[in-house]
Amino acid sequence: MTHPAATQKIQADPARQSKAQASVLSKFKSLAKGLSIPIVLILLSEYLVRTGYIEPYLLPAPSSLWQTLNELAAGDLWRHIWTSTWRVFAGFFIGSLLGLFFAVFVGLNKQAEEFLEPSFSAIKSIPSLAWIPLLLLWLGIDEASKITLIAIGAFFPVYTNTVAAIKDVDRKLIEVAKVYRLKYWQQVRHIILPAASPGILTGLRNGLSLSWMFMIAAELIAATQGIGYLLSDGRETSRPDIVILAIILLAVLGKLTDNLMKYLENWLLRWRDVIK
Repeated sequence: MTHPAATQKIQADPARQSKAQASVLSKFKSLAKGLSIPIVLILLSEYLVRTGYIEPYLLPAPSSLWQTLNELAAGDLWRHIWTSTWRVFAGFFIGSLLGLFFAVFVGLNKQAEEFLEPSFSAIKSIPSLAWIPLLLLWLGIDEASKITLIAIGAFFPVYTNTVAAIKDVDRKLIEVAKVYRLKYWQQVRHIILPAASPGILTGLRNGLSLSWMFMIAAELIAATQGIGYLLSDGRETSRPDIVILAIILLAVLGKLTDNLMKYLENWLLRWRDVIK
């Protein structure tokens, strides 16, 4: 005689397998939809260049970019990728740490907000290129100026989102914490920061995206290595294939790092009951 628990397990396995297959199929469909527009653009540009509607010196055929990629890969391409990636993560690490520190300080302290918020709001509006002459004067053309510029880019999304997330914490949660007689820092640790964590992680994700943008600004002006240098070199040597390939590399690297942050965000916030 079959045990009831074993019978339930046998019945549950097909349902679980069906759900897993549906999940895989859904992800495949989502991937196909996401790739549809890039594929159409690639085919269209290939057609326009091959038929002479667009001159190759303005827009090289996508098929010719593969040869350019092989040429660069045989040279210093990986060194350029590593250099840019290292700069981005170094600047992001510094900028996000400072952003979190000041955001928690301002978000939890009304007087700190009154002193610091006006200055931060003004500095936030300064374009990235405006910082470059000053950083070059202060720090020279070495890595310090580039990483500092990237850190500035990462700082403000993290700071802004974290402050907003802390201030949006439901007051009822604080009242419950007081009922349980939690001390101030216990409230911060166990109530405020967990409740604000979705906004904090959104700020970190946006900060990483801006780090790539500020990295390009830094490398276009003063660099001998990096993807920004490839962009500048392609422009100066009239090589649109190198310029476009560098742009594609930026898009791919930015997408990969954004996906990493997205997976980290989903894992850390797996306790939330939200719409998938």
